[in-house]
Formats: sequence, C-alpha cells, structure tokens
Amino acid sequence: SPLLAVCFAASCGIPGIALLTLGVNPLTGALGAFNIFLYTCCYTPLKRMSIANTWVGAVVGAIPPVMGWTAATGSLDAGALLLGGILYSWQFPHFNALSWGLREDYSRGGYCMMSVTHPGLCRRVALRHCLALIGLSTVAPVLDITTWTFAIISLPINLYISYLGFRFYRDADRSSSKKLFFCSLWHLPMLLLVMFTCKKSVPEKEDKGSLPGGSHERAMEIRLP
Repeated sequence: SPLLAVCFAASCGIPGIALLTLGVNPLTGALGAFNIFLYTCCYTPLKRMSIANTWVGAVVGAIPPVMGWTAATGSLDAGALLLGGILYSWQFPHFNALSWGLREDYSRGGYCMMSVTHPGLCRRVALRHCLALIGLSTVAPVLDITTWTFAIISLPINLYISYLGFRFYRDADRSSSKKLFFCSLWHLPMLLLVMFTCKKSVPEKEDKGSLPGGSHERAMEIRLP
C-alpha cells in the first residue's frame, strides 16, 4: 500500500540522512536529504507532466558522486562540481538511448519522455552531452584535479561514444540506440577509472602551491608522513 511504501522509505531515508550528517559531515547529509526530496517530490511527479523530468533526473543522478567528494573533503569545490558534471552529461546518452527502444511502453504508461513526444530533441540532446564529456574531461587538468594524461587517454573513449551518439542522431533506429546504450555501460566506469589513475594527490598540489614562495625544506616536509 502507499502507506507501507512511505513508512519503509522513511525508515531508510531518515536514519541514512542522520548517519551521513553525524558520521560524515552536515554538508553530505544535506545533499542526501536534498536528493531524496528532488527524486520523490520533483522528478517522479514530473514523469507524467513534462519532459523536463529527464533533466531533473540527471541532477538526481549527479549528486551521489558529489556527496562522495564532500564526504572525503568536507567542501563543495571544483572537483565535486566536475564529478557531478560528468555524471550529469553521461546520463543523457545513457538514458535517451535506452528510452528510444521503450517508446511504446512509455506512451502506453502515460509518461512524458523525449523519445515519445520530442524524438528529434531526444537524439540531439544525447549527442550534445556526448560531446560535453570531451569538454569536461579537458577541464579536469585545467582545474588541477588530474594530470593532462587524463585528457589524452580519455579522448578516444569520449570520441567513440560521441561517434555512436552521432550515429544515433543520424539513423534514429533501434540498432544505433542499442549500440549507444551498451557503450555507455562500460564508458562511465572506464572514464572514472582513468580519472582515478590520473588524479593529482594532495601532497602534489601542496608542493606546487608552496614551492614558488617557500623553501626546499618545506617541500620535503610536505612529503613526509
């Protein structure tokens, strides 16, 4: 029943937010609470009202890695926003390609999805965000979050998903949508793995910031445990 569903959700959500707030930090707990609100009160009702639900849902999907960043650092800085941005953009080729093969089901269920009401927009948005992943991967070393190796290594996989995004935009059939969807399944973990491998460590950033105005002894001190 709806009452049972609400009770179960509350029994999970309230302790979860409390644990994040008390055991991690208040910022991470607040993001968790906001995401629950966004999913239940905004994203879910919008599914039957407007195609804007896809953009709201992408925000919901982008917040968890931001929470991971704030849990580790205690701050909502450029790294958190970049991780969120990557997850945000990735969801459009992933979901739009998936929804393309489910158009009949969405239509029968009364859901307002781009693939049903705006098929051309569905394909264009998927392609745009494939290309956005290239830009976001280039921004990472500019923000001093990764080395430039990340931008170079990630380029081929970002170009490949962009190529499949273009095929989906051009062909508009189930075959191209399936290829894009299945590519998205391995694209994200591979991209994040490369990002993790090429990340800049905290001591490395501190060294870079302290060497021009500091001494050699200070640099040695930072490297020591």
